[in-house]
Amino acid sequence: MSRRRTAQSANLVACRSCGQISDGCNRAAEATLRCPLCHSKISSREEGMISKTWALVLTGFILYVPANLFPIMTVEILGSAKKETILSGVIELFSSGMWAIGLLVFCASITVPLAKLVGLSYLLISIQFGWVSRKEDRTRLYRLVEFIGRWSMLDVFLLSILVAVVNLGQVATISPDIGAVFFAFVVIITMFAAHIFDPRLIWDNSERKTSTL
Repeated sequence: MSRRRTAQSANLVACRSCGQISDGCNRAAEATLRCPLCHSKISSREEGMISKTWALVLTGFILYVPANLFPIMTVEILGSAKKETILSGVIELFSSGMWAIGLLVFCASITVPLAKLVGLSYLLISIQFGWVSRKEDRTRLYRLVEFIGRWSMLDVFLLSILVAVVNLGQVATISPDIGAVFFAFVVIITMFAAHIFDPRLIWDNSERKTSTL
């Protein structure tokens, strides 16, 4: 079976700024290679991409713990304050009969960030161990991780609405707490990690293995 030709095997490099395709055959001079259209620095693969992505993913895992343990908001009704974490808020929604909203918050605030971190970890491990199987599935996984990342901000968005709407003076108020800060950082970090990750590396291992046969 004939091997599919890739841009790397054809010595072509795309500029990340304007998309211009350039001839990058001179790998020795790639450090100084510039786009002929916008003059931005271009390279076939970004140096240190895996370590940068790992740093963001591990930071996301670390911040994920306090984001779920610390209260995300403080609800004060008639002078009585109650701190709510993400999980306790979901339980409160379930107990109030709002199953749809509770399930939505659970998926967007607990499941999605963790799934992104686990998915990116799996992709990084598959690249570092040189896996060549299921390349299409891993590419689809990356696209899914990148797509669902934006929905993680739903909890922060809902909290901002509650803070703005529920402000009844001494009767009832809702204010954000430290958990919301950690959660926002988790969402931002995972979005950066998905953006930095280069899915082309998924296919590089297969190309290198084929070239040695």
